[in-house]
Amino acid sequence: MAASSLRVLGIDPGLTRCGVGIVDVDRSRRADLVHVGVIRTPVDAPIGERLAAVADGIRSVLVEHRPDAVAVERVFAQHNSHTVMGTAQASGVALLLAAEAGLPAATHTPSEVKAAVTGYGSADKKQVQAMIARILRLDAPPQPADAADALAIALCHAWRRGAGPRQDGGAQTPAQRAWAEAERVARTYIRSTT
Repeated sequence: MAASSLRVLGIDPGLTRCGVGIVDVDRSRRADLVHVGVIRTPVDAPIGERLAAVADGIRSVLVEHRPDAVAVERVFAQHNSHTVMGTAQASGVALLLAAEAGLPAATHTPSEVKAAVTGYGSADKKQVQAMIARILRLDAPPQPADAADALAIALCHAWRRGAGPRQDGGAQTPAQRAWAEAERVARTYIRSTT
């Protein structure tokens, strides 16, 4: 990893499948895949064992790849309260491990993540997977969708942290331009209402 790169671990929290993805993003916003995977736990195992397995998986990725920051998808309301509880618990484990490792951590909503990588906050999973493959110059979209989502979360965080025009004057991707414009509009709105 170059000194000017930011290495971000993105986590798509879940108990059955917890996506983890690491990217290196340089100042020109070029991203390189470092690691991608899914931590799986059996649905019939006790909740404590499942959370411990998620923690072990995330901890091992933290130790092996030494990211600079951690980004976790923010839990949002779902119709299935059982699913949202498991997601929230896995998210808490991820944030705790980041804090224990002394790493800055942030959460991003699904629509923020989709807008960052596709330019459209309501993009579907196939669109996100296709854009992740394109951005990271992969031969095929990462599978399953949880893996692609984790990479999207990492990219969202890296690009948001360095939002705005590229430092080298180069062109942004359409998704990066849409993200920068959305942030500009949000800042304008906030200033006009305060």
